[in-house]
Amino acid sequence: MKTMIGVVATALLLCSLSVVAQERGERPRGGGPEVGGGHLPAHGPQPSRAPAARPPARTPARTEVRHFSEQPGHPDVPHVDARTDRWVGHDSGPSDPHYHLDHPWAHGHFTGGFGPQHVWHLGGGTRERFSLGGFFFSVAPYDFGYCNDWLWGADQIVIYEDPDHPGFYLAYNVRLGTYVHVEYLGG
Repeated sequence: MKTMIGVVATALLLCSLSVVAQERGERPRGGGPEVGGGHLPAHGPQPSRAPAARPPARTPARTEVRHFSEQPGHPDVPHVDARTDRWVGHDSGPSDPHYHLDHPWAHGHFTGGFGPQHVWHLGGGTRERFSLGGFFFSVAPYDFGYCNDWLWGADQIVIYEDPDHPGFYLAYNVRLGTYVHVEYLGG
């Protein structure tokens, strides 16, 4: 009986140490997920080093196929590497015609708060129009295929500023570790 109590006590102690390490922002031994799994990036992406150019008059059709799975186990959609906080796929620069808006911030600027201290719950909707705490957004059409796994009534989302594409923000899905470009529609 004493041996059984000792085994249970040891197991509980090991589990509690893992929880304490996670609360301090550390990863438990063994690594944990490299993408998603509750990771909150400390900051948004750095501005791209791709050269700026004047965007074309209209957005071209999606013809090229981009791949984002730079490591085994990483998704083939834009995502944040939880080990390095690197925004994989955010490298096309300010001249990317897929993220050009003729009237950036047509509905005003989002003022609800950015970064990991502001975690929002998707309050329903679709990729065309969804709610975060009474604020409304729309996913950029070019990114529609990158949010097929999102749970529009349940997932946690963090909004980050996009340093390269005027009028867009980045909506990061905490569960999946993926992100899409979104336009603010008002609140």
